[in-house]
Amino acid sequence: MPVADLAKKYRIDNPKTFRLTAYDPSDTGGLDLDKDAAAQIVADNAKQLRDLQEKLFAQDQWAILIILQGMDAAGKDGVIEHVMSGINPQGFQIHSFKAPNDKELSHTFLWRAMRELPERGYIGIHNRSHYEECLVVRVHPEYLKKQKIPSRLVTRNIWKERYDDICAFERHLARNGTVVLKFHLRISRDEQRRRFLERIDEPGKRWKFNMGDVAERGLWDKYMAAYQDTIQHTTTPEAPWFVVPSDKKWFARLVVSTVLLETMKGLNLQFPAVEGDALAELKKVRTLLAAETSTKGGRSNGKPGKTNNASKAGVKA
Repeated sequence: MPVADLAKKYRIDNPKTFRLTAYDPSDTGGLDLDKDAAAQIVADNAKQLRDLQEKLFAQDQWAILIILQGMDAAGKDGVIEHVMSGINPQGFQIHSFKAPNDKELSHTFLWRAMRELPERGYIGIHNRSHYEECLVVRVHPEYLKKQKIPSRLVTRNIWKERYDDICAFERHLARNGTVVLKFHLRISRDEQRRRFLERIDEPGKRWKFNMGDVAERGLWDKYMAAYQDTIQHTTTPEAPWFVVPSDKKWFARLVVSTVLLETMKGLNLQFPAVEGDALAELKKVRTLLAAETSTKGGRSNGKPGKTNNASKAGVKA
């Protein structure tokens, strides 16, 4: 299977028949690749993504929102580090969502996600997201009590209502030029255990370990049921879910990188054309600049002048 087809293989197009258990966390797509070969493809993709991101910024029409969801130790941070390694850091925005604070709890559950949306021309990454409200909060319904919602509105339909709200929110984004890509990094319970042990055993990784993560392992089946229901009810043509096998970190990074690259290619991004009067004016300026006599020390035409050390062109100069 060509690497480019990974985008189709793991995209959820038929939510009615979707079953999370059909996706093997250790799957590698049948590709004849090893870890090093996959890493090279991700690095090559990163170079293409940088070029496309410059056009994305210059065109100033589209924005891209990447949502990463997964159990603890699923590899979200690693995906960000490797997939985005070639992007100019001025061209993307990352926000990691933690437990909501008092101010956030005084607003609707979508409010804090809205505040962190990427601007046109940018790639935005939400490391965890508004979906926590249908995952963690569903597994821990006691968290609803902290959200100050009038009690008569907290009914057994609340999860369906949140799915409806999320779909409407993401449809609004899509209709206004924000491309929404949602990835569930699917890791097995055994692989999570192995990664937790690695964090404990390696001094350089111990800081990542959180005792609360172990307690959440005891709720694994409830989380899988919440993911099943959430993905099934919130995958839409405008904002699709991708279920990414993530027991092999290199493969998860390859899938996310490929999906992002193929999506950006599909936007037909172009640098804005300079035409008409604007182009004529540029040609006049070029003629004047070319006619200047330049010498060392910043002097022109034998007259003293200031040296203009223009900053290097970047994504947002």
